[in-house]
Amino acid sequence: MTPSATAAPDRARLLQIEQARRAVFTGGVSMTDAVVRSWYDNAWIERSWRRCLDGGLLPHQRVGFDAVPHEALRRVEEANHILVTAARPVLERLGRAIANTRYFAILTNEQGIVIDAQGHIDRSDRRASLITRIGVDLSEHAVGTTAISAALTELHPVWLHRGEHFFDDTSCYSCAGAPLFGPDGRCIGMLDLTGIDAIERPELKHLVAQSARSIENAVLLGGAHRLLLRLNWPGRELGAEDDGLLAIDGDGWVQGGNQAARELIPQLARDSGGAPLHCSEIFAQAWETLFDHAAQATEAAPLEMPLWSGLRLLVMPSAPGRPASSAPLRDVEIALIRKTVAQTRGNVAKAAQMLGISRATVYRKLSQKG
Repeated sequence: MTPSATAAPDRARLLQIEQARRAVFTGGVSMTDAVVRSWYDNAWIERSWRRCLDGGLLPHQRVGFDAVPHEALRRVEEANHILVTAARPVLERLGRAIANTRYFAILTNEQGIVIDAQGHIDRSDRRASLITRIGVDLSEHAVGTTAISAALTELHPVWLHRGEHFFDDTSCYSCAGAPLFGPDGRCIGMLDLTGIDAIERPELKHLVAQSARSIENAVLLGGAHRLLLRLNWPGRELGAEDDGLLAIDGDGWVQGGNQAARELIPQLARDSGGAPLHCSEIFAQAWETLFDHAAQATEAAPLEMPLWSGLRLLVMPSAPGRPASSAPLRDVEIALIRKTVAQTRGNVAKAAQMLGISRATVYRKLSQKG
C-alpha cells in the first residue's frame, strides 16, 4: 500500500481523536456520551485523561521528560538487572523486526522508569533521545497518558496513537505497550514500541504482547528451580508460544509461573497472601511422578496429569540443563546461558568462563531466538 493510500484513513483517525479530546477536555462530558460513542471504545484512555485532569495537569503544559536522581537511578539499575538481561535478546530481535517502520523499543520498570532502549533510534531527534534515556520517568504523573502509563495501570496490552496522548508535547508519538509479569504474577515493568510522526500500526500491539511473553519466560527460566513443567491442554503440541511454564523446587513447591500457567491453573492467579503453593494442591496425582519422568530419556512422551478440578493437563517436566522432548535443545542451552549471565550480574566474561565457552559464543547464543 502506498503512503498516499494510507494518508486518508490516518487523517480520519486523527480527526476522531481530536473529537474525543474536545469532548473530555473542553466539553465537560464523557467522550462515550458524545458523538464519538459509535466508534470510540477505548474507555481506558478517557480514564487516564481524567486522572491527569484531576491531578491538575493541562494538555498544553510543557513536558520536562525528567530523569530520576543519580542515586535513585543506581538503585533502579540494580533492582532491574535480571529483567534487563533477560529482555536484551528480545529487544534485539524486535529491533530487526521493526527496522523499517520508524519504531523502536523501550523497556521500563513497574514505575515507568526507562531501564533499556533498543532499535533504530534517531539520536539527532530530540523527541527520540529524550524518551530513550536510561532513568527518564515516563510514568503517568510525569508525562501523562502514554502506552507506558496505560499498560502499567490497566495491566493489559494497549495501542495509543498521536493525540490519544494527554499532552500536546507527546502527540507526535504512536506506541504499543504491554505489561510484564514476574514469576509471582506481579507486574515488574512494561515493554513499549514507539514511533515519532509515524503511520498508525495497531498490529504492533500483537507484536509487543508476544514479545512481552518471551521476556517473562526468560525471567522465569533464569530463576532458581529444580524442575520446569511445560503445560498445555491435551491435544495441543507442547513447545508453542502459548505453553504454560511452571518452575518448582526439589520438594515440589512452586517457585513461579508464566501468564499462561496462571490461566491454566487458577490457584496460581489467586491472591494467597504470599503463602507458597505445592504441586500436591494442583495435581490429583503423586507429584514425585514429575521428577521420575524428568529423569527418563528425552524421548519420553508428555504426561497427562489430572487436576483436582477434574480437568487434565498435558505436562512435560524437564530438569535444568536437560531438555524435554518438546523443548528444543537450543532453547534450553540459551536459557542456561541467560541464567548464568544473570547470576554474574551481566559479566559476560565471567559467565563464559563458568560455562567453558568463549565470550563470542555467549553473545552469539543470546542473539538467537530461544
